Amino acid sequence: MAADFLALYNIDLQAEMSKAQFGSSHDPTQSQFPSQSQSQSHPSPCILPSLPPPRPISLITGVILPHSSDSHRNDSPTQLYDIHISPTSGLISSITHTSQKSTTHPRNDQRPSSSIIVATQCLALPALYTPHIHIDKAHILSSTHLPPATQNIVEGTFKEALSLTATAKSCFSYEDLLIRGEWVIRESVKAGVVGMRAFVEVDEGVKHLCLRAGLELRKRWESRCEVQICVFAQDPLFTKTGDDPEGGASGEGSSRVAPQQDMSEDAEGRNNRELIEEATKFDGVDVVGSTPYVEGNRQRAQKNVEWIIDVAIRERKHLDLHLDYNLDGNEPALVWCVLQTLVTSRWVDRNPGKTVCLGHCTRMTMFSQTEWAELKKELQGLPISFVGLPNSDLFMMGRPNEGEGWKDRGRGTLQILWMVEELGLNACLGVNNVGNAFTPQGNADPLSVASSGVGIYQAGTKKDAELLYVSLNRVGKFPKRMLTLINAGMCFNASGDGNQR
Repeated sequence: MAADFLALYNIDLQAEMSKAQFGSSHDPTQSQFPSQSQSQSHPSPCILPSLPPPRPISLITGVILPHSSDSHRNDSPTQLYDIHISPTSGLISSITHTSQKSTTHPRNDQRPSSSIIVATQCLALPALYTPHIHIDKAHILSSTHLPPATQNIVEGTFKEALSLTATAKSCFSYEDLLIRGEWVIRESVKAGVVGMRAFVEVDEGVKHLCLRAGLELRKRWESRCEVQICVFAQDPLFTKTGDDPEGGASGEGSSRVAPQQDMSEDAEGRNNRELIEEATKFDGVDVVGSTPYVEGNRQRAQKNVEWIIDVAIRERKHLDLHLDYNLDGNEPALVWCVLQTLVTSRWVDRNPGKTVCLGHCTRMTMFSQTEWAELKKELQGLPISFVGLPNSDLFMMGRPNEGEGWKDRGRGTLQILWMVEELGLNACLGVNNVGNAFTPQGNADPLSVASSGVGIYQAGTKKDAELLYVSLNRVGKFPKRMLTLINAGMCFNASGDGNQR
């Protein structure tokens, strides 16, 4: 670890980070943040520095536009364009060929007063949307505000990830959540993200602490990125702690910490359900979700599905489920229960305009052709989308048994491109976790996920590349659109309508 290495040279990383964040007058020997219980009862004011106002942009000059195969234009692939943006609406007013005059502006002029971005030979692309990201668990492995014991991955197993994350959650503070959440949102915006569905956990351990931090970040970034909050039950809703220590399935299971005293059969689950219902009433919460596979058995997993669907309907929320996170051919997929419950609950009639999103669903990769055909039929008329999360899925799924490392390792992630092209389903790619024991690799840039998709899906054609890019934007529609200008790591964000050409 970096802290251990610097300690060899008498450098206290924690103290240095404190100076950088709070100034040299801060006493590193004192507790930097209140305890979790204090944070839950009395969240501190936002300690993050104010963000500067968004930079108004009137012209982006010298860009390259992607030319799709059905383009009616006959321009050279190297033709440069100027994108003109209306000062009143913030939308693209026109796109013209770049003139010689427009290239005389200083390149990459970043002065606050400048309304012009000179982006000669940068590629202008529609903005990105992250449909699935956990902002409360991001960058746990890099946090200087969490115990080193929560960051030292020794085995790299699912069981260890559960333990490390549980310990980290018990140490969460409001300030720590703001710092790490800001980190992942800023990283996303820099990559061109203008909207995200952000998951925040609600349970007996953290109560509404993660939610309050998420809502603060949502408000803080509203002028740059629409952060859609999903209150999320990672822990069981109908299973007491100890019934199933590994969460009921392989994968990213429950992160709960065992209580000091035994509870009755449903006491812990009942408390979690009450906290979720309370959380749905917070202003700014748009989505509710759960993780049915962490329940102790299939019967309770079905109860989880039925209950969370009922809550979403009663509270008029979108629904987002972590579902079927396993590669066990002997375990029937729970997606059939979800579809049946949506129909019997009359979701479309009772919760009009609200959507359902199903994440992970790795068990579906084992479906037969007949099962896929049946699934497509059952999905008719239901507003359902699927999200593949390959960074996490590939790390956790398809592992051989101990001592059998030579065996094949299944990809264990939804075949998103095939689902879209062959079945016509609404499916997309997401980031999920960044920098924790469940997904220690990767970053918040959705394009990095799409790039990985070339190898994962063996998709190397131009058509594949276009579909991979589109797969980052297939879930969720946001009123704000932006352009992402990318060239050798240089990114700008400017208000505009990414759908216009």
